Amino acid sequence: MKRTMIAAIAAAGLAFSGSAGAQSYPNHSITMIIPFAAGGPTDVLGRVMAQRMGEILGQTIVVENIGGSGGMIAGTRVKNAAPDGYTIEIGTVGTHAQNQTLYKHPAYNSATDFTPVSLIAEVPIVLIARPDFPAKDLKEFIAYTKANDAKMQFGSAGAGSATHLGCVIANLVMGTKVTHVPYKGSAPAMGDLMAGRIDFFCEVASTAKSLIDGGKVKAIALMAETRSPALPNVPTGAEQGVKNFDAYTWNAIFAPKGLPADVLKKLNAAAVEAMNTPSVKERLQGLGATIVAPERRTPQYLGSFVESEIKKWEVPIKASGVSVD
Repeated sequence: MKRTMIAAIAAAGLAFSGSAGAQSYPNHSITMIIPFAAGGPTDVLGRVMAQRMGEILGQTIVVENIGGSGGMIAGTRVKNAAPDGYTIEIGTVGTHAQNQTLYKHPAYNSATDFTPVSLIAEVPIVLIARPDFPAKDLKEFIAYTKANDAKMQFGSAGAGSATHLGCVIANLVMGTKVTHVPYKGSAPAMGDLMAGRIDFFCEVASTAKSLIDGGKVKAIALMAETRSPALPNVPTGAEQGVKNFDAYTWNAIFAPKGLPADVLKKLNAAAVEAMNTPSVKERLQGLGATIVAPERRTPQYLGSFVESEIKKWEVPIKASGVSVD
């Protein structure tokens, strides 16, 4: 009898402790892991969301950039963190979908090793070239690349990143085999592109916009079905007569597996409120990102979305023959 009462009291104490912890969340700063170098598209979006979510939650959200291995170093850090809501990550199509097929031995299972919090936005990828590239449109670009691919190079934000896979698709469609040069983030790759040290780059529209508008790189084609409001003068591949020339990225918030339901609810609510904030909407849309519709912002939706994206990208990745150890 006494043992039963002691067990009941202990269980009640643990339940109360857990409930109190969830109710007091957050009571100190939160770390948001960005899986790429500072200055890239994911970093820009993450910092916008971190600032507003921190205001909503009443705690500072500290951004930490951890690049390498197509985002899997950062993902592993989040996977192994305590599921208490104080470590979250901005994931992408590259870090949480494409790498599951691209890598022979992925460091985590995107569909089962995380708690999905909310899908945030989708961003098209744009094919850009060095400023002096001898082509004014996609057809000329393809013709030149076919004739010179053995001595050309394209850059990416890292093996397995969305920028890498965007150019994998471009090479598949063009029927070319241009050498891949991976960088630790978009910023250093863009620096080499502007300097003419690499030939082209498949960059997220949100980052490419300012460089295109400033004439620092040459826009060849938007890799999307429709033009982007942020880049209204850049025609799509389809508009230029090239089919299946599509690539994109998306951004979403993930937390470690096993996040308490109450904490998940608070994080999701903060993310949704941030997306509904006019200044955040204006900033992200100005960068070329399309904030997802309300019905696509739930944890349940993000969980099923990740599973579908893994299957979707498996086809072109396997067809390309590209893999990373």
